[in-house]
Amino acid sequence: MKNILALPISIICVTTLVNAQSYQIGHKQQTFVDASRSNRSITTEIYYPANTAGDNVAIATGQFPVLIFGHGFVMAWSAYNVEWNALVPSGYIMVFPTTETGFSPSHTDFGKDLAYLAGAMQTEGTNSSSFFFGSVAATSAVMGHSMGGGSSFLAVQYNPSITALATLAPANTNPSTITAAKNITLPSIIFSGANDCVAPPASNQKPMYDSLSSSCKTYVSVTGGSHCQFASSNTNCSFGESTCTPAPAISASAQQTTTFSLLLPWLNYYLKNDCSAGTRFQNLVLAGSGITSQQNCALGCTGTGIIENISHAIAYPNPFIESTTITIDPQSKINKCEFIMHDIFGREVNKMPIDNLSFTIHRNGLSNGIYFYEIKDSDNVTGKGKLTIE
Repeated sequence: MKNILALPISIICVTTLVNAQSYQIGHKQQTFVDASRSNRSITTEIYYPANTAGDNVAIATGQFPVLIFGHGFVMAWSAYNVEWNALVPSGYIMVFPTTETGFSPSHTDFGKDLAYLAGAMQTEGTNSSSFFFGSVAATSAVMGHSMGGGSSFLAVQYNPSITALATLAPANTNPSTITAAKNITLPSIIFSGANDCVAPPASNQKPMYDSLSSSCKTYVSVTGGSHCQFASSNTNCSFGESTCTPAPAISASAQQTTTFSLLLPWLNYYLKNDCSAGTRFQNLVLAGSGITSQQNCALGCTGTGIIENISHAIAYPNPFIESTTITIDPQSKINKCEFIMHDIFGREVNKMPIDNLSFTIHRNGLSNGIYFYEIKDSDNVTGKGKLTIE
């Protein structure tokens, strides 16, 4: 049943990204090392927009948002070729960690892997010796299916620079995804299969949605859809699904077509600042073809961009060397606001109260690089932006 309340959405300040077009798919494997966790090695499979398909081919010109995707329980990244084939050609870099694939996975470590990779890819974009130098946009989403979807909720708490959360049939994890959702204010979308008997919506996706503190969240139930059909056909997931009921009532192709027809414009809206994509998404939700849904917001446009809750904040100069001044839209209502700044790995580096519409941020010994800020009011509604120190 649709339950749509037209509430505004919190502002996200993003730069102009690449124009919409269809790319070929490049692929490379890369291993990242998280020094903060005893040099934990995180091998990843990365799919990216290219002008020629293949392994290690040159990345296309432009800056592309990053999607960090977590796999399901005892499932390999290769089970999600349907995802990278649907999203990468539209201008997204997709990063798949290959960790925690055994029968006793650590959901906490997997969540931290997802969070770390979101920051690591930002570093790659600013590292002149990196394959991805100059190609990584400031926006990112953490995503996942089943266990990976649940772990994506856990990831958000470890890296506040993440822009959005998008999950496919997320399963409750240990520690609890449902509990973690209470502290998540990011724009979020949860897809479920109405016939999911592996991670039933009533005890998994629906409580997650209800617990989310996001000012703009959407729940989409694909009519007749199942748990495993969000991914490509694979033995491990299919075996588990074959032992329970109900069975899927639609084909995998139909389920995936419905899912990506909604997911892509949702991502474009939040990660590419594509106002018209939000309108397309909202129209599809309202049409309700093959889905039922719930929302606490409505995506849409104003004359200058996406509808927002907290003002558009502009930093100038940006990039800066010693200091920058952040000015908030004068039409905004400042009510006990707080400025919080993080580095690309989610570590808090600055925090201060805001009592007027213009304030100055000083370097204070911070290293050169990209930083992310939040503007948070007394109602816990968050505005976000990027700062670059040179």
